[in-house]
Amino acid sequence: MALSLASSSPILSSISPTRFSPIRRSILLTSSSVAGKPLVCSHPSSVLSTNSWRSQCRTKASMAESVTGKSKPEVKLYGSEEELAMALAKYTADLSEKFCKERDAFTVVVSGGSLIKSLRKLVEPPYINSIDWSKWHMFWVDERVVPKDHPDSNYLLAYDGFLSKIPIPAGHVYAINDALSAEAAADDYETCLRHLVNRKILDISKESGFPKFDVMLLGMGPDGHIASLFPGHPLVHEKEKWVTFIKDSPKPPPNRITFTFPVINSSANIALAIVGAGKADVVQKSLGDDKSSDLLPVQMVSPEGELVWYLDMDAASKL
Repeated sequence: MALSLASSSPILSSISPTRFSPIRRSILLTSSSVAGKPLVCSHPSSVLSTNSWRSQCRTKASMAESVTGKSKPEVKLYGSEEELAMALAKYTADLSEKFCKERDAFTVVVSGGSLIKSLRKLVEPPYINSIDWSKWHMFWVDERVVPKDHPDSNYLLAYDGFLSKIPIPAGHVYAINDALSAEAAADDYETCLRHLVNRKILDISKESGFPKFDVMLLGMGPDGHIASLFPGHPLVHEKEKWVTFIKDSPKPPPNRITFTFPVINSSANIALAIVGAGKADVVQKSLGDDKSSDLLPVQMVSPEGELVWYLDMDAASKL
């Protein structure tokens, strides 16, 4: 595992958002129109750069290679969430340029929660103008089975904080069909993914046979859950399905769909953006000296490609 004390670029200025109409129908998805609320579908930190902090982190951040399997994680530490957000924007923009040149498409998976806030720098210069948004295809690693205008909707969160501010084609935004049951919505989403594989927009991993997204930009719950894969829940062991459903989520709302670990771990790249002191205990368990064989879902993230942990000082405070 590589551990680095990262530097960041100067704070970027904000711009006025570019609006576009909300998505009403995706390929093979039949979601109804959105109702209700209108939707319009570098310098190192002085704290982290101290010799004592560097020594402490290098000593304690020693996740065993066996935990991550295929990928040795790189861990990057930032003095603030602002610096982390700037670094995450550069990371994403660099991958976008790479994949748009290589395959004329960029498949991006996002989660909900604080991750969307951490993507805010992408809608500011220089990235808002330099990224080829027309080649982006955006997916959700999990979604709550609620209407798209519901406060619990990951789509609504992403739309308000990100999608409404970039000129991504509406047909490239793959929201769930919120008119279906959780089970039917999961099947429908998997059907959509299979159709995109047939169209050569989404790759298939030669190693696993599961869809291979270019990048997954993920957050983590304070209990160590990833997507809607919770500690101790049977779904963490699902090996066959691409997309599955849960009706008894430990965290409300109970009905959700989620990518499975075989799909998550077939990714070409995964970035875990983790901020806040409330997640420090899980970060310590995952990257510290804990040798427990009872793995949290976040410790089961092991992509075929590169895995990078982005941590602010608060999240890394117990390392």
